[in-house]
Amino acid sequence: MEQTREQIGFIGLGLMGHGMAKNIVDKGYPLSIYARKPSAAVDDLLQRGARQADSLPALAAQATVVFLCVTGSKDVEDLIRGPNGLGQSLRPGSVLVDCSTADPTSTVALAAELAPLGITLVDAPLSRTPKEAWAGTLDTMVGADQATFERIQPILATWAGKVVHIGGPGDGHRMKLVNNFISLGYAALYSEAMAVAQAVGITPQRVDSVIRGGRMDCGFYQTFMGYVLDGNKEAHKFTLQNAFKDLRYLESMADAAGVANPLGNAVKNAFALAVGGGAGQSYVPMLPEIIGKLSGVDLAPKVTPPAADKP
Repeated sequence: MEQTREQIGFIGLGLMGHGMAKNIVDKGYPLSIYARKPSAAVDDLLQRGARQADSLPALAAQATVVFLCVTGSKDVEDLIRGPNGLGQSLRPGSVLVDCSTADPTSTVALAAELAPLGITLVDAPLSRTPKEAWAGTLDTMVGADQATFERIQPILATWAGKVVHIGGPGDGHRMKLVNNFISLGYAALYSEAMAVAQAVGITPQRVDSVIRGGRMDCGFYQTFMGYVLDGNKEAHKFTLQNAFKDLRYLESMADAAGVANPLGNAVKNAFALAVGGGAGQSYVPMLPEIIGKLSGVDLAPKVTPPAADKP
């Protein structure tokens, strides 16, 4: 007997979600989307063959697996627990896949609430950037039981090049916070290092000439420096506000585990300064410019404008 093909629902068509949903529908899965307002992403997905649901219950009625790609735990909780939310609307046997970076405590609580309803909550947060989301080469770390992981793995593979089954429910979000602590720790460290170097007369270009291609180089460093060196605002489109949120989740997780996290707090405070100064919607690679200003150091990208055309 042929297995019934999964029907996919998707909520959260932002910088990452648009590319993920695009890959799901382009690779042959029936896709329904829900969005609170019109957008270019909605128009694009409809042209590719997706269907639009006008409410959460309508989406739930059309889907066996629903992906959430929203900002954080409050948004996820509202979508599940709110009036006419997914907790009331999804059919038994459905799977809800949370791809946000969320508080693991909330994730585990939601999974326990949904289980008696026959709904399985999976956490599958993301790593990499919107560029990889569009290309279908994101990384994801999955918290799920083995049977559910095997069920959704082919769908994850439509938009992820690296899929790691990290553990049970909540473990994906726990690992994501560790992952972001490392990457955002790099960002804070690079920012302060650039400010110190510039203050003593060593430009970011000269720093880069030593770091790039050496043992201290890495993929995050390269995308981060795309703005610092060239002013490329598209290099890593992840806001300082979202980074600050993730670091607060990390702090909460460390506190719950009874673990000292002094470096995590230092990194969080670097982002808190930037967000508190009104730069929350700036992207992470812009942090050196902000940290530099606090010490009177100019780290604005030195980009040479293109030469004017000759008459």
